[in-house]
Amino acid sequence: MTEKKAKLLLEDGTLLTGSGFGWEGMKAGEVVFNTALSGYQEIITDPSYASQIVVMCYPHIGNYGVNSTDSESFSVWCRGLVVRKYTSKYSNHRAEESLEEFMVKNNLPGIEGVDTRALVKKIREKGAMKGVLACGEYSREQMEEELKSFPSIETCDLAREVNESPLATYKNYSYRGKEDCPVVVVVDYGAKLSILKKLENTGVRPVVISASSKIEDVLELSPAGVLLSNGPGDPAMVSGGIKLAAELLAVNKTKYLPVMGICMGNQLIALASGARTFKLKFGHHGSNHPVKELSTGKVEITSQNHNYCVDYESLPGEFEVTHINLNDKTVEGVRHSSYPVIGCQYHPEAGPGPYESAYIFEKFRSLINA
Repeated sequence: MTEKKAKLLLEDGTLLTGSGFGWEGMKAGEVVFNTALSGYQEIITDPSYASQIVVMCYPHIGNYGVNSTDSESFSVWCRGLVVRKYTSKYSNHRAEESLEEFMVKNNLPGIEGVDTRALVKKIREKGAMKGVLACGEYSREQMEEELKSFPSIETCDLAREVNESPLATYKNYSYRGKEDCPVVVVVDYGAKLSILKKLENTGVRPVVISASSKIEDVLELSPAGVLLSNGPGDPAMVSGGIKLAAELLAVNKTKYLPVMGICMGNQLIALASGARTFKLKFGHHGSNHPVKELSTGKVEITSQNHNYCVDYESLPGEFEVTHINLNDKTVEGVRHSSYPVIGCQYHPEAGPGPYESAYIFEKFRSLINA
């Protein structure tokens, strides 16, 4: 079998060469790294990675293949995969195909043979930067043109792009539990299937609706609670989500309606309350981030995937910070002092990752039961 050539060009001019795997083609994106030891299938199918090229820190990727149940959505959303070593021979009793076969079907290019340690160090020092990954015969000039045409993530409403796709979660999710369970409306900014499964496990019925939905659309469903989902990109660009979050807070002035935000959903709640968000230098991406719950002192090892954080100093007085990141002291959770509103910056559904934060869903369920 003929070896495919591949290149990764960064916006600072760095050109890395290696061997290609997956789909033959060229795509640009923001280059970020993920520190998880496993979970590559969940990572590349997570809508929060839209428009990003993912560098995997763990050196061997592909060794357990891909199956039909571990995907976090109905498509692949990232734009490229960078690994030290792709393992074509996979072994797992749940595997149905190789990672490469899955990538070919979903138009995802990959490059292996890259010094990922050096690349991660560069991103940590310089911050996340744009790049273009070319699998196949492409010239540097072609890659530079592709890079120039790729817009800055700060200028795009990526949540809308994900949500308007025919493969959006709200268009494809099917509830399989008891119909008489309390309804939780999930506003889909790039919702992961693991979130919906965790909600189902608490005995509620998730009803997933479009990110463009209005407050009238939410209330028409007579929800027992509302969850604002995770999603890609800059939360400040999601004006419709900020407006909806503000209206949900306003509803609680006259009506009891529990609201929970995960990742982007947490940021939308903060922005709706007048707080600010800011972009991290290289983001939080991985399944080993230590987070402290301030009320108990308990430390959780969490799964995270976000480039933006809530500015602690800008939070209004009616919000209490409930969790902080022990690596950089950023805000990881908030709670309204008067309303049944909570936010979680990390991913309590943890796909992939540890499950010790799943209690957040039970907290949300207890608010619904109150």
